[in-house]
Amino acid sequence: MKAIILPIAYILLIVQAACNNNRPDAKYNIKINDQGVNIVYTDNGKGDTTLLFVHGWCINKTYWTNQVDFFSKKYRVVTIDLPGFGQSGKNRTVWNTKAFGRDVDSVISQLNLKNVILVGHSMAGHIVLQAAINAPTRVIALVGVDNFKGIGGPVPTKKDTADYKLIMDQLKHHFKQVAIPYVNQSLFYKTTADSIKKRVLNDIAKADTVIAAACMEFDGFNEAEKLKVVKRKLYLINSDYTKTDTTGFKKNNIAYKVMYIHATGHFPMIEKPKEFNDALAQVIGNIK
Repeated sequence: MKAIILPIAYILLIVQAACNNNRPDAKYNIKINDQGVNIVYTDNGKGDTTLLFVHGWCINKTYWTNQVDFFSKKYRVVTIDLPGFGQSGKNRTVWNTKAFGRDVDSVISQLNLKNVILVGHSMAGHIVLQAAINAPTRVIALVGVDNFKGIGGPVPTKKDTADYKLIMDQLKHHFKQVAIPYVNQSLFYKTTADSIKKRVLNDIAKADTVIAAACMEFDGFNEAEKLKVVKRKLYLINSDYTKTDTTGFKKNNIAYKVMYIHATGHFPMIEKPKEFNDALAQVIGNIK
């Protein structure tokens, strides 16, 4: 459903995979720079296709560890910490879809990634969509993870707008008291492991509250219009704990395919990694 770090102009801290992986092509926690902000990423595997994984709200690139281990045997796999989260920098003031999309583009460009399949979880669905629009010759496909569940819905009423404003005010001034109960009650399934709940809630509790709240501000991003612009089929790997309404895709003539992971909450890639990997492998096969 934000400590100033000095800018670094070159790739730093290339850590070979001696501790966790014996393959010489594995690299961990490397930094690139996007207009003064460090973006920390991992880069594993080789291949003519790159999978670039982008995490969701208040979490980080380690949520893709199972996918890195599985897919880097056949593909180049890159994961990033979005600025403001994980190990990446926080030294800017804008935290909207446009800025995050530019961050992803910077990674694609500076690493010279080609044939990129962008995989974005939760709020990163918007981010990878914007990045694909910005880099049309490098991005070949988009995969959303538990997002785009109801595009092109009704126009918000005055009451909706007022309620949203109130919630945002509460989130800004009482972040933990608002965010943690909401996530605990709304984003987990009844069978979600306690260890996963603890991990997610701990990451939210440690998040920079200013940045985290700013990410939730509506920035005018129109999903339906952006999907029309990108002209790419949208693949979704969604949990079925909440409904995916496909009416908006059909109404707007947007090509899509939805695959479901049963009985997980909002984090299928860590709740059922094998099923998730199998679904993503099918998507990649369809794309290729």
